[in-house]
Amino acid sequence: MKRRDFIHLSSLGLGALATSGLVAMSNPVTAEQLLEPGIDVAAKKLLADTALNAAKAKGATYTDVRIGRYLQQFLFTREKNVQNITNAESFGVGIRVIANGTWGFSATSDVTPDGIKKCAETAVAIAKANSKLQKEPVELAPVKGQGEVSWKTPIQKNALEVPVKEKIDLLLGVNNAAMDTGAAFVNSSLFMINEQKYFASTDGSYIDQDIHRIWPTFNVTAVNKTSGGFRSRQALSAPMGMGYEYLDGLEKDKAMNPAGFNSYRNSYDMLEDAVNAAKHAQEKLTAKSVTPGKYDLVLDPDHLGLTIHESVGHPLELDRVLGYEANYAGTSFATLDKWRAGDFKYGSDKVNIVADKTQPLSLGNTGYDDEGVKCKEWDLIKNGVLVNYQAIRDQAKIINEPESHGCCFADNWSSVQFQRMPNVSLKPGTEKLSVAEMVKDVEKGIYILGRGSYSIDQQRYNFQFGGQLFYEIKNGEITNMLEDVAYQSNTQEFWNSCSQICDKDDYKFFGSFFDGKGQPSQVSAVSHGSSTTRFDAVNVINTGRNI
Repeated sequence: MKRRDFIHLSSLGLGALATSGLVAMSNPVTAEQLLEPGIDVAAKKLLADTALNAAKAKGATYTDVRIGRYLQQFLFTREKNVQNITNAESFGVGIRVIANGTWGFSATSDVTPDGIKKCAETAVAIAKANSKLQKEPVELAPVKGQGEVSWKTPIQKNALEVPVKEKIDLLLGVNNAAMDTGAAFVNSSLFMINEQKYFASTDGSYIDQDIHRIWPTFNVTAVNKTSGGFRSRQALSAPMGMGYEYLDGLEKDKAMNPAGFNSYRNSYDMLEDAVNAAKHAQEKLTAKSVTPGKYDLVLDPDHLGLTIHESVGHPLELDRVLGYEANYAGTSFATLDKWRAGDFKYGSDKVNIVADKTQPLSLGNTGYDDEGVKCKEWDLIKNGVLVNYQAIRDQAKIINEPESHGCCFADNWSSVQFQRMPNVSLKPGTEKLSVAEMVKDVEKGIYILGRGSYSIDQQRYNFQFGGQLFYEIKNGEITNMLEDVAYQSNTQEFWNSCSQICDKDDYKFFGSFFDGKGQPSQVSAVSHGSSTTRFDAVNVINTGRNI
């Protein structure tokens, strides 16, 4: 990844989410080459069988093979200039085996029968070498062989088929619109990914999947020319498991939010959002600085999603709970004793949080995970009580699950698959409730939109979150814009302060396109759905910045 691209991503507030894996093991190609067909399914099956047979001949008791073609197109602009266009393709095979009760993994870009045979034999040799240190044999939860099946993201328009010029024109148009509205600086980006993944295993599965994701985003900055101070506002878009229809208006469903501008669900008007962002950034320059204290918070889904991600998604990853994983996000306060007790109040009775890799249009939407397990929905928190974690095949027995949850993932054929966060979402309220109706009951509060800076401890317990936009709520009415807002709490206290959740008509996604985990690090894409939600008497601090 080029340094200037990394700096650009960092300026969008991605931080550690974008530090690795974007173009790992990839080769630069032309935009036209991204549209070339890969090898057909019959050829993939022959290659997969070569690996399965070679591993078995060397003593493997289980084998899975992933033949992957990963396509990426990333476009970067700033003001009137194109900064970079990245077209990348990565193609190869990853082979995972169990031999002598121990995992072994090897990968190769030599996608020929001989290359694959050698790779499989290497994976077995690694497993046998590892077995000298293995204390207990790997035990996999059973999975039914799927036979020959396929799954594809139900896109209407492949973003990679849209001419690069058309997409660059969109980004430069966004920049111009923001500048014409008073922005001093603006950069915009468009990320498009297509994963063509073929999975085969000794369980009898041959699964072909074609997965698409898209993320349009920008950062707009206004400057106080007298003081030199500045304020920024990022895009309020959500990355989605969709095609280019997300951007070209095939499914417009805007909804006016209480702050008086449009929010977006399954389509996104990037130009309109950029104009609003320029206005908001200028308004921030003179916005009132918040008075610290206790406030009722009304949190929009494009803000609350990050809080869900950090305070629910990561701490309920079973490998973190067990202490097997601590990279990027630490371990977890939500230890097994709390789950075993059966009455640990993670949140109020209104809090129902589910894991689900089948949600349509979400980043995590797929038919099968990278262990060939059919994806599904399951409860994590039910009526406020911790009831489950996120587990894959070799973890399921630890929490007495009869099967994997189907949340195993690798970001590339060259990476070994491991437990990754599925979509983790707060279920909407069951009673009819709009945002306007929710706000009417708030006497002293703050309405927060968009993701901002955040900090959370290594147990995923004590935290602080900022945002993009803040509006004071007085006696049931949204009044002036605020600045310098951040709220502090701990996970259990925060979720137990949840008092109201809007109904399904307000439900929408927040997304993380580059969520980091592991060492060597990998990235994955995950959505978090919610409706606007109220939290009572939360501690708000003044971050102390000056214009």
